[in-house]
Amino acid sequence: MNLTAVNKEITKNKGKKRVGRGNGSGYGKTAARGMNGQGSRAGFSLSAGFEGGQMPLVRRVPKRGFNNKRFADAVQSVTLTTLAAAFDGKEAITPDLLKQLRIVDRAAEYVKIIGNRELDKALTVKAHAFSKGAQAAIEKAGGSVEVLPRKKPVVKNKMKQKKAE
Repeated sequence: MNLTAVNKEITKNKGKKRVGRGNGSGYGKTAARGMNGQGSRAGFSLSAGFEGGQMPLVRRVPKRGFNNKRFADAVQSVTLTTLAAAFDGKEAITPDLLKQLRIVDRAAEYVKIIGNRELDKALTVKAHAFSKGAQAAIEKAGGSVEVLPRKKPVVKNKMKQKKAE
C-alpha cells in the first residue's frame, strides 16, 4: 500500500470537528475561537464581503455601464429532435402546450424552434421564431409553420414619435 492510498483511507470518512470537549481533543478551552475579540463571542456572525473594516472589494470597484439583462426578452429554443420525440403530429404544437409538458420553462416569453434535422413526421408548429433550417425541415416533411406575433417594443420617447407622425 502506498502513502497516498493510506492518506485517502484516513481522510475518507473524516468526522466533524467536535469543539469544546476538553483539552485532550485539541479543540478544548477556547474551542478554536481564539482568545478575545468579536469572533470569540456567542452570536457572532460575519457577512461574506466583510474585510475587517477595509473598504470591501464590491465598493472599491467602479460600477459603470449598463446591462440590458433585466429588460431582455426571455427566449427559449427547442430543437426539432425534441419535438419529434415528444409529438406524433396529430395535434398543433404551441408554446402553451410546450410549457404544459415542461419542454419549455414557464418563464419563457418567446419560443424559437431550431435545428436542421430531417423529420419523418408532419408537424404543425406555432412559435414566435424559427431557424431557416428548422422551417425548411418542417415544411419538407409536410408540416406547417406559423409565426406568432411578438409584443410591441416599448417607445422610449413619445414626443419624438409624435413629431415624426
